[in-house]
Amino acid sequence: MQFDLRLRHALPDLTLDIALQGGPGVTALFGPSGAGKTSIINAVAGLFRPDHGRMTLGDRVLFDDRVWLPPERRRMGYVFQDGRLFPHLTVRENLRFGAPYSADAPPLDEDTLIDLLALAPLLNRRPRTLSGGETQRVALARALLCAPQMLLMDEPLAALDGPRKEDILPYLDRVKSQAGIPILYVTHAVDEIARLADHVALLQNGRITLHGPVFDVLSDPAAMPLLGVREAGAILHAVVADHGADGLTRLSVGGQFMELPGVDAAPGEQLRLRILARDVILSRTRPEGLSARNILYTTIDALQTGRGPGTAVVLQLEGQRLLARVTDRSVADLALAPGQAVYAIVKSTSVARSAMMRLGQD
Repeated sequence: MQFDLRLRHALPDLTLDIALQGGPGVTALFGPSGAGKTSIINAVAGLFRPDHGRMTLGDRVLFDDRVWLPPERRRMGYVFQDGRLFPHLTVRENLRFGAPYSADAPPLDEDTLIDLLALAPLLNRRPRTLSGGETQRVALARALLCAPQMLLMDEPLAALDGPRKEDILPYLDRVKSQAGIPILYVTHAVDEIARLADHVALLQNGRITLHGPVFDVLSDPAAMPLLGVREAGAILHAVVADHGADGLTRLSVGGQFMELPGVDAAPGEQLRLRILARDVILSRTRPEGLSARNILYTTIDALQTGRGPGTAVVLQLEGQRLLARVTDRSVADLALAPGQAVYAIVKSTSVARSAMMRLGQD
């Protein structure tokens, strides 16, 4: 999909150019409240008309100065924050509500979705008896059964607490890998982006401040002011090597290894790991006598000083980027500089479990 929108009535002029080809990729829109995320997704859905611009999906023009397709002709599946199920219908009746209005087959049929999203025990229940996570799973299945060409998700997990969010994230993983349609995902949660997104656009005051592959954007020091110092970090590709009898799993990251507890994935499976910059310690020499299991040999790519007393250190690790945040005093004491070799120490328990995602077999 290509966007070039101006939404003057809602926020400053916005230009967003994102290519979403028909694969299973997720593009996330991230930013604080009022940044313009929901305005964009509602414009894509056709819920309001921008002042000016152009929007295409494949070879179809959804909006330009002469064309305006109404929502019902855009073939968008929309999952809202609150689910919006019909309270007088059962779960099964909710699932089937939109199907008669589409002449095309959905990306996944009803039986497959019921199995994929574990809906069988819920089919005869009413929405008022469902938990928040169950409601969102039903809403997701209903949107997909309308045979959309694209799936829109507006903060679908925002109303869920931590444990319920953890419960539903694996279902979103499955939909992403099996539905085979582009997904536009709005969120203000970095862990959801790290786990689900392929591309991300960071918004502030109605403008795109950064856009690109999630591995690049989240490890870019320029993203720190918007993500927040505590949420800034990087994502690494890893491959499961083997499982130890003591519960630790050995992961290959390029030519080096990390050990993490409780990884539920078979040898050969690929994972993405989110490592926060504040959880990385740097050393000029290889440390000895530490309890930390993960000591990675890296090279400093760049240093970026922030507004406070900290510096973001961009590290190269076997062709991947890792981010560390240290004090300016540590930079001076260690004489850190681009091109210098350093060891990055990461505690096994600090790797964010919520952002860990399977990527398939190596």
